[in-house]
Amino acid sequence: MAITLDDFPITQHWQPRNPELLQLYSYPTPNGVKVSIALEELGVPYDAHTVPLNQTTTPAFLSLNPNNKIPAIIDPDGPNGKPFGLWESGAILIYLAEKHGSLLPSDPARRLETLQWLMFQMGGVGPMFGQYGFFGVFAGKEIEDPRPRERYVNESRRLLGVLEQRLADGRDWIMGDEYTIADIAIFPWVRGAKIFYKAEEAFEMAARPNVMAWLDRCIARPASERGLVQPPRE
Repeated sequence: MAITLDDFPITQHWQPRNPELLQLYSYPTPNGVKVSIALEELGVPYDAHTVPLNQTTTPAFLSLNPNNKIPAIIDPDGPNGKPFGLWESGAILIYLAEKHGSLLPSDPARRLETLQWLMFQMGGVGPMFGQYGFFGVFAGKEIEDPRPRERYVNESRRLLGVLEQRLADGRDWIMGDEYTIADIAIFPWVRGAKIFYKAEEAFEMAARPNVMAWLDRCIARPASERGLVQPPRE
């Protein structure tokens, strides 16, 4: 019997508006908008479902992503033409780029270099910026011990310094003149730190002119303008 979207329990709670389209389950956080921006860049039609963060531990969402994090997708035209569910934003970006032949260089060396910078976000920028958000802005700010905040501020500054050096010498994008999933993965976190964490001063962003100019270029892309507000907040 052929697999259909009905075989994914999550579709009973967040019902597809168009079952022929890729189904995106997400929320407009730095991790969440990576996928919507990539879909917009690729010109792939999709059905965006808003998953409030307090619903990621529900049985419906856990049936697709047992790690209870957004974003997640179901592609009705996945590998071998069968519906395919996938979670982890970095894995989704690689999947979409490879499937649609864009946003990831075809040259083997440049492809690996792009993935290197994707992992820089997944293992560094995201976790460090996120921990700063917790200890510097949200519930963790009530902790009197200053060491967690100092740790994540200093590491976030260091990571921005690495990115600043990469974007030197007139690079428009992380891979030079080619916009890739590396840019899409990283820029929402820098934007989020600036807008939501109000971390411009803490992260010494004024001392990173290459990063800030690159951020402006990323945000100004039409696909970014559309993807940054998908799915809409409730």
